[in-house]
Amino acid sequence: MSHSARLSDYRAALTTPGMRGPVVASLLARLPIAMVGLSLLLYVERATGSFAAAGMVSAAALVGVALGSVVQGRLMDRFGPTRPLLFVTGLFALFVTVSVLGVEAGAPVFALVPLALGVGATEPMVGSASRALWERMVPAGPTRMAGYAYEAISMEVFFILGPGLAGLLLAAPWAGTGVVVGAVLMVVGALWFAFNPVVRAWGPVEQAPRPLLGAFAYPGMRTVALAALGFGVTIGFVEVAVPAFAKAAGQASMGGLMLSLWSISSVIFGVLYGMRPWPRPMHLRLPVLLGGFGLLSFLLAVPATLVGLAIALFLVGTLITPQSTAHSAAIEQVTPNGMAAEAFGWVITSVTVGLAIGQGISGQLIEHFGTRPAFVAAGVAGLLIALAVWLLRGTVQRGVPAEVPARSEMELASR
Repeated sequence: MSHSARLSDYRAALTTPGMRGPVVASLLARLPIAMVGLSLLLYVERATGSFAAAGMVSAAALVGVALGSVVQGRLMDRFGPTRPLLFVTGLFALFVTVSVLGVEAGAPVFALVPLALGVGATEPMVGSASRALWERMVPAGPTRMAGYAYEAISMEVFFILGPGLAGLLLAAPWAGTGVVVGAVLMVVGALWFAFNPVVRAWGPVEQAPRPLLGAFAYPGMRTVALAALGFGVTIGFVEVAVPAFAKAAGQASMGGLMLSLWSISSVIFGVLYGMRPWPRPMHLRLPVLLGGFGLLSFLLAVPATLVGLAIALFLVGTLITPQSTAHSAAIEQVTPNGMAAEAFGWVITSVTVGLAIGQGISGQLIEHFGTRPAFVAAGVAGLLIALAVWLLRGTVQRGVPAEVPARSEMELASR
């Protein structure tokens, strides 16, 4: 498969009958994804005065996402998205409320960490359901690939708007404004998506027996997850270091806006890259893109001014969306049909675990050594994990083992 998409394919995907409602609802639900985490980090840092403490709380939320995404994905594959989304959205609203009350009450970090873990674990995984919906609504081919690319590109738009909104709302009279606004948007969007007729029609499906680890039992899926982990680790280092750099420069509110810059270049280059991806074979594309991202990340350690860092971020961002699109497209190659939501959940898990690792270590490096070592560590981590993905590339090339029959959900439902 070439995994390429033309502009006409994007148009065909977005005008697929029945997809308009879910597309709009998922936009609203996923807009706060980058906003909530960064807002929580900045909120806790403002309350405690420590980037190390804030990094621990933010990392706990990401670990929660990692724990919850696979479980939610498996439930969506089995029962459809509506019931799981309604349940976790209610819990998410509860955990956010208690977390904000805890910060306002001056709760210690050891109390905020488990609350943040709960926030992440119950964050409604609309992205997994939205990605899997393309597999159900659009036949295999360039149009479906365009749908996957759209998912990745739209996420980058959210990474443009999310940090920017988080930075702007940090200037509000109350530092927790960004957390609450992001949570409200996520809840409204998730409920809207869950009650959409097309989504509600995705009911319980009879499934063939699965391995205990589900999609993760397949070697190719584990390699894709490793690539996603490296992607998350590299970004995690940067996401803490950039706001710290901005604060040290006397422009704390610019941290979120600075992170938006690499998402701008990511969207622009992501659309162009999707038309002519290179390397074309997926088993080569995953390690090459991650290795290139690691190399470019070293540029962030060079600037001494915000303007210089802004230019470096714009350059580094060019390889973000191509990686996200590759991770999403690779799922079809490495797992059987009927596991789309869970498989994408493993990708989200891997990225968020990587983000948690990167953010946690980055906060400690910044606290003791400054921002430059954190940027260098981002590049080193990206290169090392890219090397591991390269060594395992054969598992992606082979795809799903021949002895595992790939059955679609429609085939299973008709049995």
